Amino acid sequence: MDTARLREVGVSPALASHYVGAGWLTRLGRGAFMFPNDELEVAPTIAVLARRVPRLHVGGKTALAWRGIRHNVSPREKLTLWGRDPRPLPTWFTQRFPSRYVARKLFDAKLAADFGLQPLPETPHGPLVSVPERALLELLSDVGTPQQGLEEARNIMEGVRSPRLDVLGELLRHCPSVKVVRLCVQWAEELSLEWAAEARRLAGPRGRGRWLTRLPDGKTLVLKP
Repeated sequence: MDTARLREVGVSPALASHYVGAGWLTRLGRGAFMFPNDELEVAPTIAVLARRVPRLHVGGKTALAWRGIRHNVSPREKLTLWGRDPRPLPTWFTQRFPSRYVARKLFDAKLAADFGLQPLPETPHGPLVSVPERALLELLSDVGTPQQGLEEARNIMEGVRSPRLDVLGELLRHCPSVKVVRLCVQWAEELSLEWAAEARRLAGPRGRGRWLTRLPDGKTLVLKP
């Protein structure tokens, strides 16, 4: 619970402090509380945290895994959370749920901020989770960083067999990242995914010449137009 939720049920900050002192509430951190004998669950806790972190949502590799698209997910895999503003997640949260927070601007301002963000069908009141098409582009934006290996990203992408092309097309049109758009198209073609040709059409031309970047392992990633 946060202070806003406590106010909704008639508990002021002063009364909350009294309850903490009496042992009826446990203070997790500034403005966050739980009942002493409860166990925090990840999805409801993210939903509460989203009240305080603008546009917080489950994204990238975690969103794909939560939606059933995964490749050898480790039980200790860090959560990938996206948001609008660069800020550290609360320590009380990361101690319980190892996480990484990304505030990278992946889409232009013309795309609605909540496009491609929906709760999971089984938890309609849970946190926002990127739909597979948005999560895929978030994953590809991580490629080339120490957080995301090349081979794993390709293996995960191979599991994206039937994206909604109207959704993917809208996201590609509003994604200014040459790396992300070219990776999506080039890997779809290399993996012989059925939607590769349509992805190339939807993406349109993105610059001229090859795009290169040095990977953390010293290899070079080359993306053709």
